[in-house]
Amino acid sequence: MRRLLNRFRLSYRQKLFLLASVPLVLSAAAISVLVANQSRALSEREILSLEKQLIEAKKQELRNYVTQARNGFFYIYGAAPPDDEDAKRKVMQILAAMIYGEEGFFFVYDYDGTNLVSPRQTEMINRNWIDLTDSEGTLVVQEFIRVARSGAGYLEHMWPKPSTGEDARMITYVTAFPSWRWAVGTGVYIDDVLASVAAARAEVESRVQRTFLYIGAITLSALLMVFVSGLVLNIRERRLADAKLKELTQRVFDAQEEERGRVARELHDGISQILVGVKYALDLAKRRVAQGDPKAAETLDKGSAHLTGAISEVRRISRDLRPGVLDDLGLGPALKALADDFHTRTGIQTNFSTVVFRNRLDQDSRIALYRIAQEALTNIERHSGASRVTIDVRGHTRGATLHIADNGRGMDATISDSGADRGLGLRNMQERMDQLGGTLRVTSSRSGTIIEAQVPLTHMLPPENTPPSPSGKAHA
Repeated sequence: MRRLLNRFRLSYRQKLFLLASVPLVLSAAAISVLVANQSRALSEREILSLEKQLIEAKKQELRNYVTQARNGFFYIYGAAPPDDEDAKRKVMQILAAMIYGEEGFFFVYDYDGTNLVSPRQTEMINRNWIDLTDSEGTLVVQEFIRVARSGAGYLEHMWPKPSTGEDARMITYVTAFPSWRWAVGTGVYIDDVLASVAAARAEVESRVQRTFLYIGAITLSALLMVFVSGLVLNIRERRLADAKLKELTQRVFDAQEEERGRVARELHDGISQILVGVKYALDLAKRRVAQGDPKAAETLDKGSAHLTGAISEVRRISRDLRPGVLDDLGLGPALKALADDFHTRTGIQTNFSTVVFRNRLDQDSRIALYRIAQEALTNIERHSGASRVTIDVRGHTRGATLHIADNGRGMDATISDSGADRGLGLRNMQERMDQLGGTLRVTSSRSGTIIEAQVPLTHMLPPENTPPSPSGKAHA
């Protein structure tokens, strides 16, 4: 399982691309859904309004047909008694002749359900259709009679088209001839309305799909832009990183060469001269012993003293390169020894103080703070002209802080404020703090220089992981 997870582990560039693209894709998807829903809702309201208007137009058309038909035979119906069969026959003839369009006609049913007039479907005449139902189960003739008994009204139902015989939706207007107990009406098919509504809905869906395609194309273009921008930035950052790496490598080489030169000078100016003095002392003692000169012992004592100085010099150089007390006793004792040695060598008054925090700094932090103190003291010795130096190291809730101050002449403002113009020593201090995620503050004035290096709390070891000193006591 772990091997499978390692195989699908994303690189930094992939994570960055996902971080930029996933919100974009989700936003585009959300916008698409919102736009689609809003478009559908708005279009549906418009379509329903259109359907309602078309239906109302059909109803008005039907009402006009019936009104015209009644006006055509009102002089007959209005003057005829209820049992005037001749008047009824004349009215039925008039209604049978009133056909319009390809499908339109008038029909008459008596209140018992018998069809009296149906010019386009003559097979229905003189037959009782009281139980006639359409394909949706509506008792059509009973509904005609009910609407007529109530005065007049509309009914929507299914009815076979005379031209094709297939069921289609129809709106019928029915009115009553109450004295003759007739239900008279006419209807229009609304399949054209339904087709217009269906076409409108199809157009809406097509527009929604086109909107999805447009948003998808825009999102894809944005993703391509993100990818290309990320690629350009990655190439640029890689070039900058390569340049910085080359610069850092060169600085490392320069630092190594400088350190080698310093060690070579220390060996040549110190140990080499001492050993030459020892050689001359031994040669002189050898000649005096051969001559029986009583001063041979004195010469040997001088040679021994020179050897003791050489040993001390070797130890000093070794301590500068890698102080054993830093590993054995911790940062506090190592800085104390460094301060004492600095005072002994330079004569500058050096005050060291610390608050014991039980050696809880990790190894990288101890080495970094020690090297910063070492570099700072070297700069003070060479450039500051100071007569007093204070060194303080302590732990606190934010980590650990090394504070070094002197009363020298200070540094030039461009050196203390501009990272580009800092000397190699200050750059080395800053890089050590950058590697630890810490901070380095350098303030300088005519009254002296203050260097403050702070290591974050993440480099403080928990108490159970604190490395004990050889004496069994933990130090700062």
